[in-house]
Amino acid sequence: MKIRYALPAITAALLLTLTGCVNNAEGEGEEKAPQAEGIQPDKAAVELLPDDVKDSGVLTIGTDAEYPPNEYKDAQGKPTGWGVDLANAVAAKLGLEPEWEMLGFDSIIPRIQEGALNLGSSSFTDTLERQKSVDFVNYLDAGSQWAAPVDSDVDPENACGLTVAVQSGTVQHLTELVERNEQCKADGKDPIEVLPYDGQPEVTQAVINGQADAFSADSPVTGNAVAKSDGALELVGELFDAAPYGFATQIDSDMTKAVQAALQSLIDDGTYLKILTNAGIESGARDEATVNAGNE
Repeated sequence: MKIRYALPAITAALLLTLTGCVNNAEGEGEEKAPQAEGIQPDKAAVELLPDDVKDSGVLTIGTDAEYPPNEYKDAQGKPTGWGVDLANAVAAKLGLEPEWEMLGFDSIIPRIQEGALNLGSSSFTDTLERQKSVDFVNYLDAGSQWAAPVDSDVDPENACGLTVAVQSGTVQHLTELVERNEQCKADGKDPIEVLPYDGQPEVTQAVINGQADAFSADSPVTGNAVAKSDGALELVGELFDAAPYGFATQIDSDMTKAVQAALQSLIDDGTYLKILTNAGIESGARDEATVNAGNE
């Protein structure tokens, strides 16, 4: 998310209530999951589905299960997390069985564009640049947050010369730290050394091990990492860069319309808020399932 758009509604204390799991991280693959229990299909949403998807009975979903607590792998290597729960609930509203494909983050949008996946559910920040490739059905307002070792003097607003870990392909990697480094250059200061890793657990461990001074990630992810660090890490700086998450779908497609209707149905019947509340992130809840609300 871009720099210096504060999101005060999500507090550090709330972030620390999040739960998650350690990374299990090898390989790619497909996993079938049962429809979310107790959720009945929404007829209006089902009618919006492309005929081939409706006839198949399956919703193919891509995720990079390396971003706890949003999306990660359980002890059996299957995708789990509140983001997975929400996508499974969308599938249930559409009367479809979710079929998960675990991929590298950068591989998901191209596979949606080519039609190999129906949906991307991987904590995608909805940005104008990404909207050139896919649509986003927005489901959460989040921010960015830094973490560093306890009692460090790290200040994200004075980061020039620091080493900062980040998950590869995220907005923090491709936008935030690029912009911060441009400012360091303009000010005549040492650049930030950026250490990209494939998964968030490796990012977190790099800071704990002393390989990096800090990391930057989406606020729910940072809060979870701090809470699970056994006191090694703390939040530093303010939340910044408010922006919506979105499920990725093909541009101007019936799938976009169907997913939007399914999510709105989950909002209207209370299932959506229950999923977010169970994860401790209800302050980021949205009242309406919008499309392409990101404007940065």
